[in-house]
Amino acid sequence: MERCATLFLVIPPHVITALRESIGKDSVITDRESLLCYSYDATRREAIPDLLLRPGSAEEVSAILRIANREKIAVIPRGAGSGFAGGSVPVQGGIVLSVQCMDKILEIHKDDFYAVVEPGVITRNLQKAAEAEGLFYPPDPSSVNFCTLGGNISTGAGGARGIKYGTTKDYVMGLDVVLASGEMISIGTRAPRSVAGYDLTRLMVGSEGTLGVLTKAILRLIPLPEKIVTLAAIFPDLYSATSAVGQVLKSGIRPLVLEFMDRESIRVVKELLPIGVREKGEAMLIIEIDGPQGIIERELQRVEEICTKSGAIDVEKAATSSDREKLWTARRSVSPALYKINPTKINEDVVVPKSKLPDLIGEIEKIAAHYRLQIVSFGHAGDGNLHINIMTDDKNAEEYGRAREAVHALFKATLGLGGSISGEHGIGITKAPFLPMEVGDRVIGIMKEIKKVFDPNHILNPGKLWP
Repeated sequence: MERCATLFLVIPPHVITALRESIGKDSVITDRESLLCYSYDATRREAIPDLLLRPGSAEEVSAILRIANREKIAVIPRGAGSGFAGGSVPVQGGIVLSVQCMDKILEIHKDDFYAVVEPGVITRNLQKAAEAEGLFYPPDPSSVNFCTLGGNISTGAGGARGIKYGTTKDYVMGLDVVLASGEMISIGTRAPRSVAGYDLTRLMVGSEGTLGVLTKAILRLIPLPEKIVTLAAIFPDLYSATSAVGQVLKSGIRPLVLEFMDRESIRVVKELLPIGVREKGEAMLIIEIDGPQGIIERELQRVEEICTKSGAIDVEKAATSSDREKLWTARRSVSPALYKINPTKINEDVVVPKSKLPDLIGEIEKIAAHYRLQIVSFGHAGDGNLHINIMTDDKNAEEYGRAREAVHALFKATLGLGGSISGEHGIGITKAPFLPMEVGDRVIGIMKEIKKVFDPNHILNPGKLWP
């Protein structure tokens, strides 16, 4: 696990006392074992906080921030710690503010198609609650079974269904936010649309806890699809698979999901996949179509024809819900399973225009060859967003140096194709050095001015977003 340089801050006793009086002594945690558990995220970067707080309400969050702002102590909001950019790692010490105790689904409004939730709600729990009412919350990050909605909103998380239904930002209607000063504000609306002034709601989405702490969200829901069918299409090489992606999209069919897995992605989870995939697959697409029965059958037939003409060796339909779940278990297991290959991986989530996906695959192969590294690719091919995993060993300085150079080359190639260095993971600390490559110094300057308005003392999640 990589350790970040931490500026350790000893929290004064009078601050500890004030926090205990404000939120209760059981919500103020100081033992080292607990602090270690909140010192890292999925990047495996580690920096130990000075204090862990678990508030149970917006009022308690407000009290925490009033005290921290007065004392100029860093506050790092945290959901489940499942992020891949280091956004919740307390790189400058201070207070980790965990929202895990704020985990209530407050309301599901069937008539007006929205839910009201606290930030610590697990994403899958909202999906299940919505489905029980005949409604649908589409955003589905791979960590859907344990990530929180607050974390999803803070990073602008996406997921496989983004190709048809968009990502988290498209479902956030309103937010309750506590500012660095402790002031509580409500932004957005329960109405389906509003153009009343600047869109501060959208500004908060993807701000990674640097502008305020989310305490409640109003999230849009849609009607639950009548039916979903799932296909696994197996291809002899990467290029026939990416060709099929383009042909499906050009056909006018809008799949619910169009996911890509390369050979190594298949290999590390092969025991979870059907036998045909294990034996034949050099690349695989997981394709889902949703809608009314009649429409699905026509589109299913057309997709099967496209995959076959593009060179698919086999196209298998998930016959049961159990078969479908096995496919998704395999897909969602790829990222953690990659540690079977190497002890360290650098996970990037670049995105390019959909038509440039074959070009991106070609650039990745060139980078892997040039830097003599294994690179594993999988992800949301339907909207050009791939997870690029550079396999390395951080204990081998020479190899790890090549891996870091490969990251720079990957971002340069991505931007050259008109893409972005992050499709859904955010910037955090891992991509902060590269942000100027995409947005430029002037834009970063504007971002810093916005930060100053919301957080003049720079206590909220310091050390994130920009170099």
